[in-house]
Amino acid sequence: MAAPAISPIRLGLIGTGLAVEKLHWPALRTLTDRYTVTAFTDSSAEQGRRFAAYSGVDQALAATDRAALLARDDVDAVLISVPIPHLYEVARDALAAGKDVLCEKPAGVDAEQAAAFLALEAEHPDRTFMVGENFFYRDDLRYARELLDAGAIGRLHLMAWRHAGQVVPREGSFTSTPWRHRPRYRGGVHLDAGVHHIAQIRLLCGEIARVHGAVQTANSTIDAPSDLTLTLVFSGGAIGNYTASYPEIPVPPEPNEMRLYGTEGVLVLAGSESERRVTRSGPDATTHTTVFRGSDNGYRAELVDFADAVRFGARPVGSVAQSVANTMVVQRAFDSAERAAALALDPVSGAGPVPLWRPRGSAGLFDGLPGQRISSSASFAA
Repeated sequence: MAAPAISPIRLGLIGTGLAVEKLHWPALRTLTDRYTVTAFTDSSAEQGRRFAAYSGVDQALAATDRAALLARDDVDAVLISVPIPHLYEVARDALAAGKDVLCEKPAGVDAEQAAAFLALEAEHPDRTFMVGENFFYRDDLRYARELLDAGAIGRLHLMAWRHAGQVVPREGSFTSTPWRHRPRYRGGVHLDAGVHHIAQIRLLCGEIARVHGAVQTANSTIDAPSDLTLTLVFSGGAIGNYTASYPEIPVPPEPNEMRLYGTEGVLVLAGSESERRVTRSGPDATTHTTVFRGSDNGYRAELVDFADAVRFGARPVGSVAQSVANTMVVQRAFDSAERAAALALDPVSGAGPVPLWRPRGSAGLFDGLPGQRISSSASFAA
């Protein structure tokens, strides 16, 4: 006898801005077996109408405000995509209303609120509460993690990553939102965007034991430091350097590569949102490159993991604790910069090493997932 069909999760959207339009909706519309949108709300009625127009979701499903949405019986779970300073209060209200919650990152505007996120999760053990981190689900990063776990480059001893690019307000982009120009969250762009990079570092290099940070300000369009550089010591013994720069003036194109140096090889991660590359070199002066195209940078897999957590009670990779761990690296980095001293990081309860996500019931990394993967080999002069 065939297993009974599982009904899609009835999902309410709280906030329908750029993150939903550019990131979440393109994934949601491919997951009709897992989700059906039954309600949405936005503080901007115009933005709500725009969402209904491009998504095809009936405008009649618009709720007047989040309280009205949370009171609906036809909403099982909510996707929260509101400005960072409001994430905690909306998640709190949604959990109190008995909804499962997928909340945009980061977990808190500062260290105090990060702790409040953990406490909020503990108050609602019967609910699925996840803070999104798509980098945990990116195909190229999961592939690189599998290589590292298999010892493809031996013992990791050094990480080096510099990320630089101009950040100024541009219409239709994430930099156009006024709350990002004058952020009411500690760390500014290094919390907003930087937690993604910290997630990548933790996924591939393991837990960070100590951090020494320094900051500079060179961008008048954002009321926060534009530059952050970190010296890192990992629990496994490796060391690393991470530098992120978001200047006001244009900068020449940079590769923005992450390089992981091991005793038996080097792993290089590079590319853009449309095409990402993982290149492994060995002691025989050969390289093996895998190119990833046509994936959505992890948002679809993230939504799949959330659906599995709601349906089957599994713990999602993107747990609140993992997001808090990312957040706390940024907060501790700013503590370090202010004190001009290297500081230890306290382990986040319930976090630990980031698990490697695989599709449920699959031994492979990419079973049932979209995207194209192309591998090639070459030699280089030693």
